[in-house]
Amino acid sequence: MSGAADMAPASDLASRRRLVDFVLRARTFGIVAVLALLVLVATLIQARFLDKANVSFILSQASLYALVAIGEAMVIITRNVDLSVGSVCGISAYLSAHLFAQHPGIAIPLVFLAGLVIGLISGVLTGAIVAICRVPSLVVTLAMLYAIRGIDTVIVGPGQVLASTEPTAFLNIPTAAVLGVPDVAIVVTVLVAIAAYYMHSFRSGRDLYAIGSDPQAARLAGIPIAKRVFTAFVISGACAGLAGALWASEYATIDSTAANGLELQIVAAVVIGGVAIFGGSGSVVGAALGALLLQAINSALNVTGVLPTTWTEGITGFLMLVAITMDRGIQLRVSTALRRRRVRLGA
Repeated sequence: MSGAADMAPASDLASRRRLVDFVLRARTFGIVAVLALLVLVATLIQARFLDKANVSFILSQASLYALVAIGEAMVIITRNVDLSVGSVCGISAYLSAHLFAQHPGIAIPLVFLAGLVIGLISGVLTGAIVAICRVPSLVVTLAMLYAIRGIDTVIVGPGQVLASTEPTAFLNIPTAAVLGVPDVAIVVTVLVAIAAYYMHSFRSGRDLYAIGSDPQAARLAGIPIAKRVFTAFVISGACAGLAGALWASEYATIDSTAANGLELQIVAAVVIGGVAIFGGSGSVVGAALGALLLQAINSALNVTGVLPTTWTEGITGFLMLVAITMDRGIQLRVSTALRRRRVRLGA
């Protein structure tokens, strides 16, 4: 009897993992299907949607958003949220670009390193307050959003960094390509793959799912929750800081409004990409696909002219509602299925 009792929890855990894996694959394939349908419809309406220049532009824009979505996905999976990514990206964009004016001839890798350091500092500060002081992430990151944006406004003031102060090689980064695929898209795809492998294959990555699924159970299982959550916020800050340097390269002329509102677009991309807003499920691959889908929608509206581009926010909001409703429904179904299985096993 005791052997059967010991096997029940293990069997239940295996069932939960198989069910969650199936749901994740289904959500990812669903995003791919929606994206394929969008491309088909947009191309039938306006053939130039698939022009090389437009596809390259979509991939370049989506890569910037996908980079920030990597860290945001990790944070949301732990049942937290990082609303400071937009302001971190904005201040990183300005300070990174400003380095060219202060230090003409500075190496481009050092500029990206500066953006990374800015993001890391923000991530460490935010992560420490959330994980160690146990202050709700919504409150902390909202406060950081306004604090960093305020600092950005004070530093920049009415001024701006002009494209004329930045080297051509830096400004050409978004358009550089290999066989028509932007270099930026290739690099970000590699980063997404590394993050996905980490989340799936390393215990510390899998711990993020356990924390988001059931924080109390994760604590009883001996998972270092504070350490894992802190790490997620540091990664999120680092991604936003790197994206800031990339933003400066993409938009060239930078002022205090750079990346304003980016945080909401990133959260939307992550949720639409299948990361449950309630935590515990989702993937960085889905988050990246969500970013690609939103950029494709924006481009489709612009190219086809069927609807004004102002509809983008409305469509994004609708997709978020659908995704959140689906996640809640799936969560309830999974809980019901596992409860029935435990009853059958006599647990």
